[in-house]
Amino acid sequence: MAEETQKIVRLMRKDLPGEVPVEAALRSIRGVGFMTARAIRKKVGFDKNILMGDLTDAEKGTLEKMLDAPHTFDFPHWLLNRRKDPETGMDTHLVETNLMLANREDIVTMKKIKSYRGIRHMFHLPTRGQRTRSTGRKQTTLGVQKKRGGNK
Repeated sequence: MAEETQKIVRLMRKDLPGEVPVEAALRSIRGVGFMTARAIRKKVGFDKNILMGDLTDAEKGTLEKMLDAPHTFDFPHWLLNRRKDPETGMDTHLVETNLMLANREDIVTMKKIKSYRGIRHMFHLPTRGQRTRSTGRKQTTLGVQKKRGGNK
């Protein structure tokens, strides 16, 4: 009797859909984009049509190892999402909670040293050069108000 496809697969402390291909399921992990998912699938040697729920425990373990530390598996450095880490100087790849914590820590550091981007973060303004004259107004009413007392 053939085994059934699992509906939900637990990988990297996240529930992934088991009825979609491996590449698509990996993309639902924060920090894994389509290029990283494709590189991992090709490095492991999976067919592109294999479903996430059809993987064995050993294959899931291999995927988890690759997601945990892809810089140790000879992936190109441009594929990693944390190149030249300010603290260690190494190229790493962070996923899920580690990525969010590192991002928050970077913002706190920018605010602390009062860099341009840090100041923009402090005042909740766009940090990447977007215009602010006509857009980026969050929950503030700006406009023309009539003077009290009418026309004289």
